[in-house]
Amino acid sequence: MSLARVHNFSVSLDGFGTGEGTSRDAYFGHAGERLHEWMFATRWWEEGGSGGVDDAFVRQHDPGIGAEIMGAGKFGFPGWHEDSDWRGAWGPNPPFHSPVFVLTHHVRPPIEMEGGTVFHFLDASPAEALAAAKEAAGGLDVRIGGGATVIRDFLTAGLIDYMHVAVVPIVLGRGVRLWDGLEAVERDYKVEATSSPSNTTHLTFTRA
Repeated sequence: MSLARVHNFSVSLDGFGTGEGTSRDAYFGHAGERLHEWMFATRWWEEGGSGGVDDAFVRQHDPGIGAEIMGAGKFGFPGWHEDSDWRGAWGPNPPFHSPVFVLTHHVRPPIEMEGGTVFHFLDASPAEALAAAKEAAGGLDVRIGGGATVIRDFLTAGLIDYMHVAVVPIVLGRGVRLWDGLEAVERDYKVEATSSPSNTTHLTFTRA
């Protein structure tokens, strides 16, 4: 059975998945890259990086994934839909190598990139988007790529089977929070916590 999975989604200690003031030059707003420094330090990201817990978690991002769903805010800066040449923030060969479904009110024709990534633009509910992504995934799993609002919407709809959240030891104070409105969501999952030498705490939620 195809599963809906979240991997390597980083939040601050106060639950923010991105900072305030996102723009073309500040993709994560005032948070900068601080939410993802644990990932950038791994051997998976860069030769000579660290192994261990962080590296083990980040390596689970790709295996078994046949499609991704992401929000408009992950695909581009505020207002990207007004730039007809915008093709995402990852260059000509994005790291997805699969169909990617971008949830947006500003639909446009699909964009085919190098390496097998094809961006499809949908104005759809979480359930509708997941059905389309599962069909495209050909029996493999679907990654729910974020941002925080998209993951929250899929959790609210009861559509996420597995989720890995990396809690980073910083306080942002403002931005977009993951957990708002999700009171008692933990009751639907087996929750495990693993600490790493980077002081990142890896939380995994596996549907009970």
